[in-house]
Amino acid sequence: MQHFIGTYECKADEKGRIMLPISLKKQLSDKLKSGFVIKRAVFNSCLELYPSKEWDDLMLRINKLNRFNKKNIDFIRRFTAGVRKIEIDMSGRILIPKDLISHANISKEIVVSSAVNILEIWDKDSYENAIDDAKIDFGNLAEEVMGDKKDENVS
Repeated sequence: MQHFIGTYECKADEKGRIMLPISLKKQLSDKLKSGFVIKRAVFNSCLELYPSKEWDDLMLRINKLNRFNKKNIDFIRRFTAGVRKIEIDMSGRILIPKDLISHANISKEIVVSSAVNILEIWDKDSYENAIDDAKIDFGNLAEEVMGDKKDENVS
């Protein structure tokens, strides 16, 4: 599993195309042939960009859900709403579908941010607000999420 690094400010054109920065394209280079999946985020008004391999691994887990359980079906429907297969073109651009642009309130100024093995695509103002909201209690959040780990490699 590859882990992406960095937060990048980019611009979207009127058609919803985003030119990815060179340093990000280098991180994605081995995944260009297999393509990507873009979808609505579960918890935020942003988009998630999955390399196809990461998406396939996630779909294997989701496919194990019992489809005779209403909660599972509701989850699958909501989780996969708006999902699209996309590619990075020869110029290093991705085209975001209009319905997903609307969902994430993406304007001209955007942020592409690493989220371990996927990328998040945000409207810049929404990203800044989300980061500011997280700063308020980030110490407590970090302690709650990571503080009880027994792994000696976590500092």
